[in-house]
Amino acid sequence: MSGSHDGGTATGGIGSDVVEAYLDRLDRADQAGAVGLALGLLDAGVPVTDVLVDVVAVAQREIGRRWLTGSWSVPQEHAATHVSEVVVGAVAARITAAPRLGHVVTACVEGEWHALAARIVAEVVRAAGWRVTFLGASVPARHLVSYLHQSGPDAVLLSCVQPTRLVRAARMVESCRAAGVPVVAGGPGFGPDGRWAAAVGAAAWGATARDAVRLLDRQVFTGHPTGPSAPTPDDEYVAVLRHRREVVHAALRAVDPPEETADDIATGVAHLVDALAASLRVRDPELLIDFVRWQDEVLTARGGRRLLDVVLASCERALSEHPRAGHHLRLARVAATDG
Repeated sequence: MSGSHDGGTATGGIGSDVVEAYLDRLDRADQAGAVGLALGLLDAGVPVTDVLVDVVAVAQREIGRRWLTGSWSVPQEHAATHVSEVVVGAVAARITAAPRLGHVVTACVEGEWHALAARIVAEVVRAAGWRVTFLGASVPARHLVSYLHQSGPDAVLLSCVQPTRLVRAARMVESCRAAGVPVVAGGPGFGPDGRWAAAVGAAAWGATARDAVRLLDRQVFTGHPTGPSAPTPDDEYVAVLRHRREVVHAALRAVDPPEETADDIATGVAHLVDALAASLRVRDPELLIDFVRWQDEVLTARGGRRLLDVVLASCERALSEHPRAGHHLRLARVAATDG
């Protein structure tokens, strides 16, 4: 869940010039300046939600775009994200709303280290009058369930930024349901318009922090079934994950990359296998196709294109005993060629 941006103007009455000024401070890693800008908005009467959603979250998406296109380096992205984390903390310190609506737990899917969007959601929900426990990035399912049994919250707000983490998200949702606690999902990892949230058993999905507040206020999770989720039609995705290392090795043999790039390619193939497993879990090959197109875009922006067709073909051969996996991979190869 994050903020939204329409044309050249941020939503909530905050002009794009404010977002540009904030981005300028992030570009210079000017922590004091960024904090000062955000607190100045609060002092001028701008609500906490607008500052977090329409400035910080909008800027964070632009940071991601700049990294994707290669105009910002990884260190620049990390430095800017750290500044925004400090800003969120400073804004959160100004929240005075007393908890009166119930208790929710906010967490990121295990393996998901992008926690800023979830933190923004947590603070916006807290500003709306909920008691919020923010568990942070990469929360193991067993730890989350243990905490749910101890604290008995009304709902879990689960953040997933990367669709490659959907299999783990499904396991976390299943664990929460078994503990009797419904899940409100958020983040692009659940697909465009949250199309994969229901497939993994979530009670609802919201695109933004404001959506999270609306969904909680409407008590969308009330009466939502808990307990074990319906079984998936087959467990081919489990078999694919079991063959993950084998598939990576097969792809490396097929590509035969220089030693200095071998680790990066191995990591990329491992993520591809995760995307394939996720696409099988939610029964939607578009998940894998979108991942392959994104991977191609990332590599092209950095001056080189990985031999995606070779990698996808080697994955298909390594998984020849799994027909649905092969079908998804063939569709992805066609999409990569067309792209």
